[in-house]
Amino acid sequence: MNYTEWLQTVPEELTGDPLWRNEVYRLAVFAGESAWADVTRLGQDPRTRSLSDQLSRAVGSVGANIAEGYSRSSGKDEARLHEYALGSAREARHWHYQSRQLLTDAVVDHRLKLLTQIIRLLLTMIPNERQRRLAESQSGYVIDTSLLDNPPQP
Repeated sequence: MNYTEWLQTVPEELTGDPLWRNEVYRLAVFAGESAWADVTRLGQDPRTRSLSDQLSRAVGSVGANIAEGYSRSSGKDEARLHEYALGSAREARHWHYQSRQLLTDAVVDHRLKLLTQIIRLLLTMIPNERQRRLAESQSGYVIDTSLLDNPPQP
């Protein structure tokens, strides 16, 4: 199922929430849904059961941390949870790459590109949240802009 078809299946309980307007959240939920079949397949092979579990936890954590961050009142808290989501997205990308022995090239390529898109969006959002809501006190947080200009390619 592609993204456009999938959007039609998402219940109003999710799409009616203001959080749903956040593109990175929608993509994270789609990534979690897309990974379900991958996790199931990996879990069937004894050699990749632990990989399956790690992938399931990582990909599920991306959307969960974005959702929790959206509900925070301070930019600092929201940015921190987006950083957790960023770490989980990178971890999920790692596990998808490691699963290439059992998943097709097309599936792995799709998942790596989708997670890289999520990572790019989060890398843009995190400094914006810190600046927008914490303008009264500048922190010593340094942004490596080379990550924004040259994200890792799958």
